[in-house]
Amino acid sequence: MRTKSIKKNRINVVTLGCSKNLYDSEVLMGQLKANNKDVVHEGEGNIAVINTCGFIDNAKEESVNTILEYVQKKEAGEIDKVFVTGCLSERYKPDLEKEIPLVDQYFGTTDLPNLLKALGADYKHELIGERLTTTPKNYAYLKISEGCDRPCSFCAIPLMRGKHQSKPIEELVLEAEKLAREGVRELILIAQDLTFYGLDIYKKRELASLLLALCKVEGIAWIRLHYAFPTGFPMDVLEVIKTEPKVCNYIDIPLQHISDPILKSMRRGTTQEKTNKLLREFRNRVPEMAIRTTLIVGYPGETEAEFETLKNWVREMRFDRLGCFTYSHEENTHAFSLKDDVPEEIKQKRASEIMELQYQVSWELNQQKVGKKFNCLIDRKEGNYFVGRTEYDSPDVDNEVLIDASRFYVKIGDFCRVKIVEAADFDLYGEPLNT
Repeated sequence: MRTKSIKKNRINVVTLGCSKNLYDSEVLMGQLKANNKDVVHEGEGNIAVINTCGFIDNAKEESVNTILEYVQKKEAGEIDKVFVTGCLSERYKPDLEKEIPLVDQYFGTTDLPNLLKALGADYKHELIGERLTTTPKNYAYLKISEGCDRPCSFCAIPLMRGKHQSKPIEELVLEAEKLAREGVRELILIAQDLTFYGLDIYKKRELASLLLALCKVEGIAWIRLHYAFPTGFPMDVLEVIKTEPKVCNYIDIPLQHISDPILKSMRRGTTQEKTNKLLREFRNRVPEMAIRTTLIVGYPGETEAEFETLKNWVREMRFDRLGCFTYSHEENTHAFSLKDDVPEEIKQKRASEIMELQYQVSWELNQQKVGKKFNCLIDRKEGNYFVGRTEYDSPDVDNEVLIDASRFYVKIGDFCRVKIVEAADFDLYGEPLNT
């Protein structure tokens, strides 16, 4: 039998799914590094740890295919061990053990100590804020809570992530301070629902208090909000966005639909009237704020008339940023008892129609930016361009500002004042200003 010393083993962590999964991978890698393990993210290693996503059909398929890919590498002798963690194995562990038995071990979303033990490492409780970040050095995700208490009919996340658990403000400030010392300029706050923050440990919504505490962290210049829930939105957060220069004029608030019967069936706890009132409040109180949302089409029972209502609403609201998903029929969710009666081709057609509308809206809004000046955070160089973002744009999902690298030089990781000279659907072209 071939033997290797633990020291020579390299652990390759592969991350699938959302930024919350990426954060978990970074915590895992931080723990491994503190145990003097050789660890890489999506590189080469003889031990693979696959952090899976189990949210919707496409994500589950990608996770299963990735597991099979690494199992084949193990069979071919290219790697020695395969471990699987994350949402898919939390949700389907018995099935996976039966269907893909060549995986060495499966772990759930709360099994970090056991996963570390399997990797020959000890879980170190004292490592608050210790992570091996994988994002460009100028920004990092900050997960402020785990789990979700919302009853949305279509969502399996509570099955995989459990009940909502907020992290204490002091702990998050310590983590932010450490990130700032490492050169992070932008914090992107993530959770299944930011607006629920504090209810469990402080008995009231404390997102505004958390933001004010994070604003005091030296070195952090931008704080961005991802994944806010519309029902029960804490309005004091708007005042913080408006008055605190460090808090970006940006919010990601997945609204999912606007037809009242669909919203009721989705168990969203809101109506078209209440949603529109909330959006008006956002725009009245913080006129500069960019609003990002996501929608679901093809939900059980969605009629052509309800889809037309959604399309008309998208035209009317003119969201700065918008993404669209097709409904995925997930077992053990409330909606699974409903008939998945919208054919897949109709779901795809509806999603395409929504995005075609958004392309036009985005193009029109971007044309209004031509000639204007913005502070940009430069993320990377790609091909012939430096790539940056304004405060109105989040990494990977929103607009990017492209600066011609053959004509201009800007420093990656720094802020730069840029004048927009041209605009496309989702790209802005800018020139850096000397003053």
